[in-house]
Amino acid sequence: MYIDPSSGGMLFQILAVAFGVISGTVLMFSGRIKMMIAKWRRSRKEEGTEAPAENNSDKK
Repeated sequence: MYIDPSSGGMLFQILAVAFGVISGTVLMFSGRIKMMIAKWRRSRKEEGTEAPAENNSDKK
Protein backbone atom coordinates (compact mmCIF):
# COMPACT_ATOMS: atom_id res chain seq x y z
CA MET A 1 0.00 0.00 0.00
CA TYR A 2 1.46 3.33 -1.07
CA ILE A 3 0.67 6.55 0.76
CA ASP A 4 1.63 9.76 -0.97
CA PRO A 5 4.14 11.75 1.15
CA SER A 6 2.10 14.93 0.82
CA SER A 7 -0.96 13.20 2.33
CA GLY A 8 0.58 13.47 5.80
CA GLY A 9 1.03 17.21 5.39
CA MET A 10 -2.53 17.63 4.20
CA LEU A 11 -3.83 15.53 7.10
CA PHE A 12 -1.80 17.62 9.56
CA GLN A 13 -3.22 20.84 8.10
CA ILE A 14 -6.79 19.54 8.40
CA LEU A 15 -6.22 18.44 12.01
CA ALA A 16 -4.59 21.78 12.87
CA VAL A 17 -7.58 23.71 11.53
CA ALA A 18 -10.04 21.39 13.31
CA PHE A 19 -8.15 21.84 16.60
CA GLY A 20 -8.16 25.62 16.11
CA VAL A 21 -11.88 25.72 15.44
CA ILE A 22 -12.73 23.51 18.41
CA SER A 23 -10.47 25.35 20.85
CA GLY A 24 -11.70 28.73 19.59
CA THR A 25 -15.29 27.68 20.08
CA VAL A 26 -14.58 26.46 23.61
CA LEU A 27 -12.77 29.67 24.48
CA MET A 28 -15.51 31.83 22.98
CA PHE A 29 -18.24 30.09 24.96
CA SER A 30 -16.21 29.31 28.10
CA GLY A 31 -18.21 31.77 30.21
CA ARG A 32 -21.51 30.20 29.21
CA ILE A 33 -20.12 26.70 29.70
CA LYS A 34 -18.94 27.60 33.22
CA MET A 35 -22.32 29.13 34.05
CA MET A 36 -24.15 26.03 32.82
CA ILE A 37 -21.91 23.74 34.88
CA ALA A 38 -22.34 25.92 37.98
CA LYS A 39 -26.12 25.97 37.51
CA TRP A 40 -26.18 22.20 37.11
CA ARG A 41 -24.07 21.74 40.26
CA ARG A 42 -26.31 24.09 42.26
CA SER A 43 -29.43 22.21 41.18
CA ARG A 44 -27.83 18.88 42.10
CA LYS A 45 -26.71 20.29 45.46
CA GLU A 46 -30.19 21.71 46.20
CA GLU A 47 -31.79 18.38 45.35
CA GLY A 48 -29.37 16.62 47.67
CA THR A 49 -30.03 18.92 50.65
CA GLU A 50 -33.81 18.88 50.24
CA ALA A 51 -34.17 15.11 50.33
CA PRO A 52 -32.85 14.54 53.91
CA ALA A 53 -34.93 17.43 55.25
CA GLU A 54 -38.08 15.86 53.84
CA ASN A 55 -37.16 12.49 55.27
CA ASN A 56 -36.55 13.97 58.74
CA SER A 57 -39.95 15.66 58.79
CA ASP A 58 -41.64 12.39 57.80
CA LYS A 59 -39.99 10.50 60.66
CA LYS A 60 -41.32 12.86 63.37
